[in-house]
Amino acid sequence: MTEIYYIEDDADIAATVKAYLRQKGYAVSLFATLESGQTAFGERLPDLALIDWNMPDGQGDRFCRWIRSKWSALPIIFLTVRDDTRDIVAGFENGADDYVTKPFELEILSSRISALLRRAENAPGTCLYCGPISIDESRMAVFCGGEEITVSQTEYQLLRLLMENKGRTVTRDRLLTQIWDSNGNYVNDNTLTVAIKRLREKLHHPPCLKTIRSFGYRMEDAR
Repeated sequence: MTEIYYIEDDADIAATVKAYLRQKGYAVSLFATLESGQTAFGERLPDLALIDWNMPDGQGDRFCRWIRSKWSALPIIFLTVRDDTRDIVAGFENGADDYVTKPFELEILSSRISALLRRAENAPGTCLYCGPISIDESRMAVFCGGEEITVSQTEYQLLRLLMENKGRTVTRDRLLTQIWDSNGNYVNDNTLTVAIKRLREKLHHPPCLKTIRSFGYRMEDAR
């Protein structure tokens, strides 16, 4: 299920938007401050961020810039008061992808979200996400909780294959064949075990990287 982080200090608006988006099939997590939202990003990445521009503990442009410095392709929509040109300009300058002015119709917000998610899915060199882990394919860079992690080429290919198949078990045979030997020559099965162990250590033992006993491995968002 597509997950949205919604950062909004108005409890009534937040509850209304969350209920509507849940009807549309989205999972929505609410945060009443930028600080709580930032903490959540360090633990798990959403598929899209919806950010109110005027928050009690800061402005949305700074938060948007913080997100963009760590996750360059994460879709971001910000909400601002009608005709506030300065906020709109600041939003785009700091990396937001789209904006919706308040007050807004829920149908319009939903259509903007759908359009942005489609663009992100079809864009070349996008990011892959699972829990706190992300891969920026355009830079061939791996991040965990916003921290860039140094990995070998083999570890990158292994993680990317697992992330591309998020939610599905990838068998050990497939991983060995696609990552180590596309010609089908014999590779010691222990090679994969050691590589997964090293990858887990570098990624601080993420719960989203699961071992499926006797079969293989699966990347799965932890709930």
